[in-house]
Amino acid sequence: MTNVQANSSALQVGASDNVATLLGEAAQGAEVTIVGPAGKREIIAREKIALGHKIALAPINEGEAVTKFGVVIGIATQRIEPGEWVHLHNCRSQLDERSGSFDVQTGAPPKGNEYA
Repeated sequence: MTNVQANSSALQVGASDNVATLLGEAAQGAEVTIVGPAGKREIIAREKIALGHKIALAPINEGEAVTKFGVVIGIATQRIEPGEWVHLHNCRSQLDERSGSFDVQTGAPPKGNEYA
């Protein structure tokens, strides 16, 4: 049984963050209530987003920083629209050049590129 909700909520940790963390799984088209230091507002999930994953709060252009906790947690590898799932398929780490090729479901590196 999954916990996909018609309405969900997400926590924006820092007022300047451009992503929030889902507090329940959101269905595509679900209204997501964003709560945090920047106030309360609504955004529509553009796709299904799992509990604990990130949703974009504002447009993030390719090459721009993804910010959570008031710090850069990654770089967008393509334009990300508000309401989209922010994960391995559209952002990469500044610390690990391989991160853009990790499996989007498992986080595993591609064959031949495992950690030593």
